[in-house]
Amino acid sequence: MGVRIPRPPLSSSGRATIADVAQAAGVSKATVSRFLNHRERLLSPDIATRVETAIAALGFSPNPVAQTLSRGRSRLIGLIVADITNPYSVAVLRGAEKACQDAGYLVMLFNLGNEYGREREAINALASYQVDGFILNTLGRGAGAVDAVTMHGKPAVLVDRRHDGMEADFVSLDNVGAVDLACSHLREGGWRELLYVSEPVKDVSTRRERTGAFGEFVATHAADGVTGEVFECEESATDALDDALRALHARSTKTRRAALITGNAVVTLRIAAAMTRLGWQFGRELGFVGFDDPEWAPLVGPGLSAIEQPTDAIGRGAANCLIERLRGLEGPARQLMLPGHLVVRGSSAPAALAAPTASATPSAVSSTALP
Repeated sequence: MGVRIPRPPLSSSGRATIADVAQAAGVSKATVSRFLNHRERLLSPDIATRVETAIAALGFSPNPVAQTLSRGRSRLIGLIVADITNPYSVAVLRGAEKACQDAGYLVMLFNLGNEYGREREAINALASYQVDGFILNTLGRGAGAVDAVTMHGKPAVLVDRRHDGMEADFVSLDNVGAVDLACSHLREGGWRELLYVSEPVKDVSTRRERTGAFGEFVATHAADGVTGEVFECEESATDALDDALRALHARSTKTRRAALITGNAVVTLRIAAAMTRLGWQFGRELGFVGFDDPEWAPLVGPGLSAIEQPTDAIGRGAANCLIERLRGLEGPARQLMLPGHLVVRGSSAPAALAAPTASATPSAVSSTALP
C-alpha cells in the first residue's frame, strides 16, 4: 500500500499529528506510537517503512510531553542552586550538565537567588515538569526541601550543603582537609595571626564545617604560637570589615605575621574591596588564602592564593550518583568527598619575604576568639 500524504494535515494547528501519520501510512495510531517508542522490531519491515516515510513526508515531530507520559520517564533532571551568580554554582552546574548529557538526560535549572524558604517552591515547580530526580545545591535551611522531596518521592542528591533529616547521596569538597591545607600553608610560611572570614554561618552546613575546622586547626597548633579568630562578614557591613582588618594588622609583628582565610569567592571580593579602601596590598600588610579560585584571582595585587575546588568533578559526581539511583541502585546514602587543590600565588609568600609595615591603630571589632 502506498503512502497517502494529506494536504493540509488534518490537525487544526497546522502541525502534523500521530493521527495524520497513521492516515498517511494506512495504519493505526497505536502502530505509529510503537514505532516512535523504538519498538519497530514488533512491526513488519513493510509497515515500519511506511510509517517512517510518512513521518519524513509530513515533517512530524513527536511531542516530548506525550512521550514522557507514555514512557513514565522524562529524561529530565531538576537542578536547584542557591545563587546562580556564585561562580561555584555555575561551575558545578556545568559539570552536572555534561554528565547528564552524556547519559541522555537534560537539566532544568531553578535559581533560588539566595531567598530562604523557596526550596519547596522550586522542587514543586520542577516536579510539575515530571523531572526524574533532583540535584540540590540549595541553602540547606529549614524543612521545606526535605518535605517536598519526600512528598514527590523522587531521588535526590545533595551538593555542598547538607539538609538535616534528608537521607540522600551527598557530594562535596572535603572541607576539613581543605581548611587544613590552607592553614598549614600559611603556618609553614611564618604566618601566625590568622583571621577566618565567612559569610554569616547560621545553619549552613558548609560554613559550619569550615569554621569548625579552622577552630580545630588553631587549637591543635596553639603550642606553635598560632592564634585565630572568626569574623562573619555581612554584605553591607563594610565598616565592621575594615575594622576587623585593622585589628588583625595591629597584631602583626615581624615574627608573627597576620593573614586572612576567606570562606568563598564572594567574601574574597569583599576583602579585595576593603584592602583597596585601606590602601593595603595582599602579601605585604596581610597574607591571604581564599576558598575558590575565580578567574580574576591572579590579577589582584601579587596574585591571590586559593583553594581550588574540583567543581567539575563535584557536578559530574552528583549527576552520576543520581543517574545510578534512577537506574535502580539501592542502599544507604553515600558520601563523595573530593580534595581541594592549593594554588599558591604572591599573597601567601613566606613571611620572611615580605617587609612588615607599621601597625594601624586597632578599632573595636566583633569577632569570635578561638582558643
